[in-house]
Parts: sequence; structure tokens; C-alpha cells
Amino acid sequence: MKPIVFVMPGQEALGESLLAGGDFETGVLELRHFPDGESYVRVLGDVAGAQIIILCQLHQPDAKILPLLLLVGTLRDLGVESIGLVAPYLAYMRQDKRFNEGEGISAHYFARLLSQQFDWLLTVDPHLHRIHALSEVYSIPALALSAVQPIAQWLRGQVDKPIIIGPDGESEQWAAKVAQAANCPFEVLTKERFGDRDVRVSLPHVEDFLDHTPVLVDDIISTGQTMMQAAAHLRDSGMRAPVCIGVHGIFAAGALTQMQAAGLRVVTTNSIAEASNQIDLAPLILEGLQQLLR
Repeated sequence: MKPIVFVMPGQEALGESLLAGGDFETGVLELRHFPDGESYVRVLGDVAGAQIIILCQLHQPDAKILPLLLLVGTLRDLGVESIGLVAPYLAYMRQDKRFNEGEGISAHYFARLLSQQFDWLLTVDPHLHRIHALSEVYSIPALALSAVQPIAQWLRGQVDKPIIIGPDGESEQWAAKVAQAANCPFEVLTKERFGDRDVRVSLPHVEDFLDHTPVLVDDIISTGQTMMQAAAHLRDSGMRAPVCIGVHGIFAAGALTQMQAAGLRVVTTNSIAEASNQIDLAPLILEGLQQLLR
């Protein structure tokens, strides 16, 4: 029996690409709400003995997690062999320590919850800070893929003479990886502080790259302020308007529109469905599934 893929609402485009590229059956699901707001889940078709893959990005997770868990419970009752979660964007990674007295460490609790429900987890570029690997908090096989290669492939086909720009020192390692994969140069913006309010931002060797297209890359684009500020500095240096690439476009209200109004080309992967999606993660996810479904 082929693995069966269930695609949760909001992930249809990536799900279609994933199903087209792999040897899977398509899971058929009825998911709706009763008038009182409770979720109704029904699995249509025989799933007994099957390996199950559920595709569900977990941006704005609170509305998604209960229907997801109800689906898992239903599938278990119907006798499936295993259930894995493909969550291209993985939520609850930021609260990874107790910053203030009385707080919970939600990254640990969420990992415990998913580990109790699923047999394995696949995600893309999770926001790891004090947690250095998913295995520190997940007790199931948890594979974290990197979008570096899909981004590099898109750059090679879509951007003329790119130069990857890191907006600060912390981004240097990420910028270097993308630049190496795309076979292009990279630089990191530097800051010189002359006083409390006098900060000069500059690009080393800017004169060498005035004929290049600057590319700002980050794992998450939320408000877009960091990229817009970096773009302003690049323009002041005489460079072209940059291309802004994010793995996960979680975009605060109005952020994408604001960035585009500032003349920026904004591109994201399809980990979260947005108008900015141009980089397909399906080939990367298919490679990861080959490791998990052996």
C-alpha cells in the first residue's frame, strides 16, 4: 500500500506539488465546524494498515492544532500503521526558556504534545536559538531540512548577478551558505556607532558590486522592518533595490504590502501560502520523506 497524504486546509498548493512529485495516495478528508464551533472530522476511504503523512503548516497554530489532533485520533482508531507530520513551518519555537518569572516554556510543551501524537516530524528551517537541535525537545524522529538549496536554485534562474547581503553579523553564516550554494558572492552590512543615535551602516567593498543585484535572505519575514531598513542603506550606497527572500513569510498585518510599496521584490517559499510564494519546497520535502519512510 502506498503512503497516504492528507493535506490540511491552507496547504493546498504545496500539497498538490508534493502529490504530483511522489508515489502517494491522496487522503480524502471532510473537515468542518458545528454551529457551536466544535470541529467535525471524517476520513473517507480505507486507511487500515497505511502509512499516513499529514501536511499541515503550523503558522497561527492555535486554530489548527485541535482539528489536527482530532484527525490523528480518528486515523489511529481506523487502524493505520503510522502517522507522520510534515509541518513546513513549525510553531512554538521562540519561547524556549523562562524569560520572566511564572512563564511556561512553550517550546518544550508543544514538542511533548506532538511527540505523543505522531511517529515522526519533518519541518523546514525551524527557528532554533537556545534549542540547537529538534532532538533536544522532540522524542520522535524529527528531521529539520534547510531551504538553502531551493533558494539557491531559484536565484540561479531568476536573478541577474546576485550578491547575497547579510543585514547584520548574526546573518553571516546563513548568507554564506546561500551564496556558496548559488555560486555568488556575499557581504554583510557593518554598523559603526558614533553616539547613542548616530549609527552608520555600510557595505564593505560596495564599489565592487554596484552592477550586482543585492539579495537579502532570512528565515522569517514578519514585520519586514529589518529588510526595509537594510534596503534603504543599500540604496543610499548606490545599489539597486534588493530582492528580499524569506523561507517563512509569516507577515504581520500589512507588512507584505508595505514592503512591495517600498519597491522591494519579496519572495518566499510555499511553506505558508502567500502571494509572495515563488520557491517550491516539494522537491526538498520529498527528499526528506525518503529518509523517514524507509
